[in-house]
Amino acid sequence: MAMTARAEQDSLGTLEVPASAYYGVHTARALANFPISGIALSVYPLFVNALAAVKQAAAEANRDLGLLDDERAEAITATCREIAAGALHDQFVVDVVQGGAGTSTNMNANEVIANRALELLGAGRGDYERLHPLEHVNRSQSTNDVYPTAIKVALQVQIAALHATMTDLAAAFGTKAAEFATVLKMGRTQLQDAVPMTLGQEFSTYAVMLAEDAERLQEAARLVTEINLGGTAIGTGLNAHPRYAALVCEKLSAITGFQLSTAGNLVEATQDVGAFVQVSGVLKRTALKLSKICNDLRLLSSGPRAGFNEINLPAVQAGSSIMPGKVNPVIPEVVNQVAFEVVGNDVTISMAAEAGQLQLNAFEPIIAHCLFQSLAHLDAACRTLRDRCVLGITANREWLYESVTNSIGVITALNPYIGYATAARIAKSALETGKPVPEIVVAEGLLSADRVAELLAPESLAGL
Repeated sequence: MAMTARAEQDSLGTLEVPASAYYGVHTARALANFPISGIALSVYPLFVNALAAVKQAAAEANRDLGLLDDERAEAITATCREIAAGALHDQFVVDVVQGGAGTSTNMNANEVIANRALELLGAGRGDYERLHPLEHVNRSQSTNDVYPTAIKVALQVQIAALHATMTDLAAAFGTKAAEFATVLKMGRTQLQDAVPMTLGQEFSTYAVMLAEDAERLQEAARLVTEINLGGTAIGTGLNAHPRYAALVCEKLSAITGFQLSTAGNLVEATQDVGAFVQVSGVLKRTALKLSKICNDLRLLSSGPRAGFNEINLPAVQAGSSIMPGKVNPVIPEVVNQVAFEVVGNDVTISMAAEAGQLQLNAFEPIIAHCLFQSLAHLDAACRTLRDRCVLGITANREWLYESVTNSIGVITALNPYIGYATAARIAKSALETGKPVPEIVVAEGLLSADRVAELLAPESLAGL
């Protein structure tokens, strides 16, 4: 009969591990200890790939420094390349929310890489005399420099993806701004009629807002290119070769394609999570702007008969199980909810950053989880908003023009020519009688019909 389990030992004793598993005893204990979120590391493949990249860089640096023989180094690096290509991700099983400052994640990576490397060497899983998860895969390392470095590598990929998606969404709003460039409408302040503008001007602000935040994202990404790899436990570099930190950073940069740098003070870098707080803050800023934009879209499309009814959002699904024909703004609504989640994640990250003590922040697992989740969901939300909503928006042009011509707000354009007090009186008269402002102004002989027409022309009203 095939063996169903193998026995492995750690400092706490012996534990059985499934014979088919590439992970080992430390991972098995973490599975028992942290049944928290039900979300395994494998849910974040970019993070798994980043862990493999760090382990590969370490193996190559240790080999070049004479700390790891060629045979073991090649087996480890070959395994890491397999993981980067998508293999063995199902073996990264520990919960993303865990105690121990990420130790269980590092152990999971060490064990999976070791056991696959053993296979490549012709040995069996668990034959750690030949190649050991800690003695060889984890050589010159600590969770405390591996874990935050892997987070930063994964963040580089995710931030770049979100930046591209936000740029595409901004461009979509820019396209609509051009399409609606001459569509006159009433602007509003505090939900009350203000002064005329164009729908194109309104949509152009959304394009600019998102483009600005895409730039802020790139700035935040540069903050997470500084790593503490080589600092080992608390940043003193204990058990690492004097040339290891610089060499492993060079190797990791080559493997990932990112220009990484070693922190000038590794003790500070090991305990400081300020860069993660900064990234989260930018994500919160982006989320809040997105939510504001979606609030606007829901307001402008409200109705269709008893609301603003200025624009039409694409109908993507039936809106009610009881009200036939009702269509809801479900795409802006889902983006709103992602924004709420990102803001909540930022609060969690802030609390986790504040809770760090002395030479290490033990709460990086929840920081990583929140950052990865916020980035992934914002990316999906921006893509969905662009593809399923913005590109299909149309304007109710006639209704918008009528709202301007019937609005009291146009009196503001005449204020410099008839005076504030007179303008206020005419506005009140228009409200009471229902007569259009231009008609009252001409009837009272304050301005000629031609002059009123000139001053209230769309290009004058909207500053075109």
